[in-house]
Amino acid sequence: MRIIAGRWKGHRLKPLKGRHVRPTTDRVREAWMSALGGRLDGLAVVDLFAGSGALGLEALSRGASPVTLVEQARSSLRVIRGNLELLDAADEVTLVSDDVFRWLPEVDEPVWDVALADPPYGTGDARRLVDHFRAHPFAWELWVEHPWRESLPAAEDADVRRYGDTALSTYRAA
Repeated sequence: MRIIAGRWKGHRLKPLKGRHVRPTTDRVREAWMSALGGRLDGLAVVDLFAGSGALGLEALSRGASPVTLVEQARSSLRVIRGNLELLDAADEVTLVSDDVFRWLPEVDEPVWDVALADPPYGTGDARRLVDHFRAHPFAWELWVEHPWRESLPAAEDADVRRYGDTALSTYRAA
């Protein structure tokens, strides 16, 4: 796993390990960032279900600021801290150790420009996150990675891109 572009282009990140780990592939992450426009200069980004932190760190490498990573698993938090140390980026990121749904604000106006989310597959968390976003739009755009076969709520503001068995669904705040 590596940073695709920006100031840390080519830097390898520490991966998560385990049987149930399913990191976003470099190909999907690159397509995701390209769909976002490539450069994220000055955009406030939150990476929900951060895992290794790769999505948020890719955004930071491409100019996003501030960047917030939200993760609750202790093993993932150790990997994120290691990746922050590897890139000397600890001072540029807010790392939140909490459950995404407990932590997310119930707001009526977006707090972040972009929210990136790669919830664990097969848990219903992707649908739950979209439902929360529709009730409380915490970002101007929510990008959710999910299995292609898992349909998320359709909306006029939703855009779905397919990459093999993976889909990226984008929702925009009204």
